[in-house]
Amino acid sequence: MAVETKVAAAVDAYISKQNPKLKLVADALRALIRKTVPNSREAINPWGIPVFEWNGPLCYLRVGNHHITFGFPRGASILDASGVLEGTGRNMRHVKVRELSDVRNANLKQLILQAKEINKGEPLGPAMRPKKRKSIYQLLPSHK
Repeated sequence: MAVETKVAAAVDAYISKQNPKLKLVADALRALIRKTVPNSREAINPWGIPVFEWNGPLCYLRVGNHHITFGFPRGASILDASGVLEGTGRNMRHVKVRELSDVRNANLKQLILQAKEINKGEPLGPAMRPKKRKSIYQLLPSHK
């Protein structure tokens, strides 16, 4: 089984576990990202959240009870003329996507394209990289 297929299956399992009612919405978002940034790579980040990467983290999908948080790790750098981005953190911004019609909002595609341009032009800073975790084997007494 190819790595991409395993990751896609893991993302499907994550969505089904969190909220299967939002599967169609999540699949539409995933398709939009793939269409907008064809060379992006779907992955699971160290915190178990589905992400898309293109020259670093591009965006993420966090499935909740009533919506999908479609977020951008570098969202504070995105120019959001439409005002759809939410959040006040130092770096991250997000959009709450509740139904398929929300995915058809042309502003989402523009946000994805801007995130791509930010990743293209600026290297990912150390503060945005996850800390390396020790493997379970490194934590066992016999491997120290």
